[in-house]
Amino acid sequence: MTRAKTAHVDLDATRGSLDVLGLGYASELLEGLLNEAVKDNHAPHVFLDRVLAAEQSRREERRIATSLKLSGLPQDMTLGNFDFGFQPGIDKSRIETLATCAWIRAHETLLFQGPPGIGKTHLAVALGVKAVANGFSVAFYRLEDLLHAMKQDAEVPPRRLKGKKYLKTSLLIADEVGFQTLSRQEASLFFRLVSYRYQRGSMIITTNKSVKDWPEVMAGDEVMTTALLDRLLHRCHVFNIKGRSYRLRDLERALKQ
Repeated sequence: MTRAKTAHVDLDATRGSLDVLGLGYASELLEGLLNEAVKDNHAPHVFLDRVLAAEQSRREERRIATSLKLSGLPQDMTLGNFDFGFQPGIDKSRIETLATCAWIRAHETLLFQGPPGIGKTHLAVALGVKAVANGFSVAFYRLEDLLHAMKQDAEVPPRRLKGKKYLKTSLLIADEVGFQTLSRQEASLFFRLVSYRYQRGSMIITTNKSVKDWPEVMAGDEVMTTALLDRLLHRCHVFNIKGRSYRLRDLERALKQ
């Protein structure tokens, strides 16, 4: 009886020490891990490794959950649930290589071009999720929302905007570029954004327009468009996706039921 009570008190003291050190998850799991160690006769260093691994794993789960929330990435779009079989024109191995995030470390850009409904946004978001898992900060914007944010800062020099989410994140995703013609102010702000992030941070852009049609998107300004594309396409991975619409496929299936 005395031994059991003493062991319990010692365990409480150990939990208290772990809590003081900020190892709350390890504190919660301590008793279970200790029981496993006794049952399986783990060496002390193995037990310690398991305690630290449990703490590290839970902290990583919390980091990813928080980062995903802050990123604004839509939910439930991953590489695991992307139907590559429906879009054979997309090189799966090429996407999987990009999922390693080496291109983000190199401050490169991805451009997904193609008609609506073929999975451009899904791929962009899925690679954003991979980036978060690999420790990069990510910000996802529909173009309309991105323009709204930039207009609030239109009169502020970029050097004073370094703390802005759309400038400071490792990866910025701009979705649905080209669905509307930009005003001259909007085109100028988008150019400023691309120029600032050039060789400082990575971007993913999804667009329904081919590069040759970008002048009409950028307020008809061919000179500015040329300068923008010069920066955007330097060290850029371009995907020209041609295929059927996922949304139309789902509609066809619904109509057949």
